[in-house]
Amino acid sequence: TWTALENYKEKGVLKHIGVSNFGQKHLEKLFETARIRPCVNQIEVHPFLQRRDLVAFCHKNDIIVEAYSPLAKARKLHDQTVVGIALQHGVTPAQVLLAWSLAKGMVCLPKSAKPERQRENLAAAHVVLSDEDIKALDGLDEHFLTGWDPVENDPV
Repeated sequence: TWTALENYKEKGVLKHIGVSNFGQKHLEKLFETARIRPCVNQIEVHPFLQRRDLVAFCHKNDIIVEAYSPLAKARKLHDQTVVGIALQHGVTPAQVLLAWSLAKGMVCLPKSAKPERQRENLAAAHVVLSDEDIKALDGLDEHFLTGWDPVENDPV
């Protein structure tokens, strides 16, 4: 499949190619034969599931981390730390979670079918978290998965 994507990219049919749910071992195996490295790796990432080593590996290899479920499927919007930071900035907890992802250099993919929430999510790009806020959110990592974990559980 990757070879087909590379071929289409080389023909100019595709501008960029990437992967989804690849852990470091998956990426390293791909690097062994790939002519073109992925430009993006779409993985579940949020303050409660930070995958620091994988994110650092991606950044080191110029792979953009695209965070899906950056709102942890709304299961952590009432977290005391998140709510506290939101109140300090006059924004929503969802905006705090998205601002954290953006501050970490990730692309976010929040899901909402409601136009008002879509606008709210876009406005998170203007939320500037302090170093103290980032540090507090960094402290929330508990390897909280919102579903299955192909990054760590799928064979290489």
